[in-house]
Amino acid sequence: QITTVSGNEFLLQSDTDFLILDWFHAIKNAIDRLPKERSCTSRNLEFKLRRSSSIELLNSLDTESKEPKPEHRKSLIFRLNYSASDTNDRNRVKSRLKKFISRRPSLKTLQEKGLIKDQIFGSHLHLVCEHEKSTVPQFVRLCIKAVEKRGLDVDGIYRVSGNLATIQKLRFVVNQEEKLNLDDSQWEDIHVVTGALKMFFRELPEPLFPYCFFEQFVEAIKIQDNATRIKSVRILVKKLPRPNYDTMKILFEHLKKIAAKESVNLMSTQSLGIVFGPTLLRPEKETGNMAVHMLYQNQIVELMLSEYSKIFGSEED
Repeated sequence: QITTVSGNEFLLQSDTDFLILDWFHAIKNAIDRLPKERSCTSRNLEFKLRRSSSIELLNSLDTESKEPKPEHRKSLIFRLNYSASDTNDRNRVKSRLKKFISRRPSLKTLQEKGLIKDQIFGSHLHLVCEHEKSTVPQFVRLCIKAVEKRGLDVDGIYRVSGNLATIQKLRFVVNQEEKLNLDDSQWEDIHVVTGALKMFFRELPEPLFPYCFFEQFVEAIKIQDNATRIKSVRILVKKLPRPNYDTMKILFEHLKKIAAKESVNLMSTQSLGIVFGPTLLRPEKETGNMAVHMLYQNQIVELMLSEYSKIFGSEED
């Protein structure tokens, strides 16, 4: 985690040691190359390296003095509290952590004892629905209901980001299966609710548009004739698994209501396509065509919003 003197925060995370160290050295070298006169005005930052094994290397700047003496300037630029050269200490820490981790009970054991419950965020859509005996996750329904109650007229709804810490708090509450009341004052910022809903869809192991359908939707959106394009997308949508179809239908019906208030909230179908395109569908393996894919992702969402009744309506419609 990097926090600059201006208050900007950046989080770089990986489970791979050598990748973390590459980032660490790259950032350190970039700081060392800055002019000395800028060393303490532009480099006041905190840098944490986190690993999934709970090793945390904390490297911080001493910011007590705004005008440090020249001989201390170098140490204030980037002082390491963890010595990479101290291999003995590092090996001892690793050894102890390995012993600790090896003694930890398995995930299955913790779940059987009720200490760890099935997560809502980060679980497959069909598993969430099976657990709730539904075809649309309850959390999705609650968020949509809250937004339609107090967010349809909000400028930039779904585009403006909510407070990340509060969103993470909401995520924790949902994953702990605590009773959720989105009318509670702690969730009064509707951007927190929309942020959590987008996070739910982003964290699905497989997106709302399943991977095996991605290329088919892309090929459909490329069709020049509008009527044929709509028909092709409709056929694909009807082939989706039931949880995906039902969740998609209720979500797009909701987003259509957002777009209907464009004159107030400034969120057109195009704006919603830009926000939700990469969130709802993406290729299983990223290629060099990311920019092209993003364009198609946005266009697919935009088409499904503008032609909602034709795509999700009954055959007679």
